Amino acid sequence: MQILVLGSAAGGGFPQWNCNCPNCHGVRSGQLQATSRTQSSIAISSDGERWLLCNASPDIRAQLAANPELHPKRRPRDTGIAGVLLVDGQIDHVTGLLSLREGCPLDVWCTPNVHEDLSSGFPLFPMLTHWQGGLRWQPIEIDEGHLTTRFSIPSCPGLAFTAVALHSNAPPYSPRRGAPTPGDNIGLYIEEDSAGGRSLFYAPGLGRLDEELRGWLARADCVLVDGTLWDDDELQRAGVGQATGMEMGHLALAGEEGLIRELEALPETTRRILIHINNTNPILDETSSQRAELYARGIDVAYDGMRFEP
Repeated sequence: MQILVLGSAAGGGFPQWNCNCPNCHGVRSGQLQATSRTQSSIAISSDGERWLLCNASPDIRAQLAANPELHPKRRPRDTGIAGVLLVDGQIDHVTGLLSLREGCPLDVWCTPNVHEDLSSGFPLFPMLTHWQGGLRWQPIEIDEGHLTTRFSIPSCPGLAFTAVALHSNAPPYSPRRGAPTPGDNIGLYIEEDSAGGRSLFYAPGLGRLDEELRGWLARADCVLVDGTLWDDDELQRAGVGQATGMEMGHLALAGEEGLIRELEALPETTRRILIHINNTNPILDETSSQRAELYARGIDVAYDGMRFEP
């Protein structure tokens, strides 16, 4: 299993185009030791040739240009993208589908909740039917136990996928905003089906953990999870918003019940990586005490162009 991080920032990227918080100002002026980042997305492959996009961010064109694995190579019109899987319907995870319209028809895996929102409140599926048949929905079913059965994706032979319903929030245009139901947000447990195969748990949006979810995290060799905010009231303190992390569906890293404590409870051999980093998060400053604390606790921070095997 090969993982390619296309984008590692939360919505808006880093620096965000209209933000003058200390982080964004610092990176623009060269006064902050930090790396610019595009909006969150990864690609997964089992053969290094065919790649499944997990989310399609608004920055997809720049991300494709920056990663030769996804360039056209075999025919006049070609791509390394073999399909797209959406873990939610958030703007920063789906609007890149518009930029992929020349590659339609395109297989898109998502839950019924996400398909409904992308057929009504933000109707990407109907809109893109005008391009060679548009998006071909491949359902990811969520049952009452909040899990799907394992499923496979043809472009990723040798990999098995399990969708895990997460406690987060529905997108702002969804009728379930503020009252999400199973299927609005999923994490992915991906495992190699060979003996001794490695496994990854991917969840860029994670609002709360329960015992069931802790079990999935603990069984993965590598977790690539939500690092949006350091503090729950971070946006308020930075003067750039009123919503808390919990209201947005993101568990903050710091605090007695923060995600850092949850990650520390995982088996010692688990690789821990944060993704979906908001522009206000102090861990973006590579010289900050918060970044040093992460490294001291064995937690890495994803960056655009990062390549790894779980």
